[in-house]
Amino acid sequence: MDVRFRPISTWPGEHTPPHQRKSRWSFKASWPQTLDLLDRELYQLGARNIVIEIALRESDIRLDGWPRADARSPSHPGVVVSFDSKHGPLRYATDVFEYWQHNVRAIALGLEALRKVDRYGITRRGEQYTGWKALPPGIALGPAAFESREAAARFILETAEENVDWLEDMLGDIELAKGFYRTASKKAHPDAGGSHEDFTKLQAAWELVSA
Repeated sequence: MDVRFRPISTWPGEHTPPHQRKSRWSFKASWPQTLDLLDRELYQLGARNIVIEIALRESDIRLDGWPRADARSPSHPGVVVSFDSKHGPLRYATDVFEYWQHNVRAIALGLEALRKVDRYGITRRGEQYTGWKALPPGIALGPAAFESREAAARFILETAEENVDWLEDMLGDIELAKGFYRTASKKAHPDAGGSHEDFTKLQAAWELVSA
């Protein structure tokens, strides 16, 4: 599944109080089964630029966009799944279960239920998704943020405060590019005085450069 994990940028609405969250035993399905279900439902929606936001630090997420095996536990179990679809940008969030993996499954099951509305002929034009279109879309990480791979690499170098003369070498050496990206990430991270906008743009640049 072509998905990237990111730290939660903003949480929509109020958090569910811990004592009101549903038991850890609510779902018996395994994590691979949850991913299979989510993948199937996102495929049905023609999803792209898929982002799963969880309460981890940026350092807990690998360069390929998946959580590290040794990542600490999220600070809370809330999950936001956002993506572009054939119905427009959609965003779903929940924190009603005690574990974030269970909240991912809850969203996947919710998407399955919405799809069944069309299956049984209640709607035929995706009206059931309208309520989520008004929510702000998730982080768009596709290559469309830059007109070319060179432009993306240039942005990484500029953010890292490196000479753009490195551009050609960087594009020909993924390990060198990775080093510049790590430097840029440290400078652009909101916790280091950067902005969420620039940090998100940097992630989009890296996705294009590393493709």
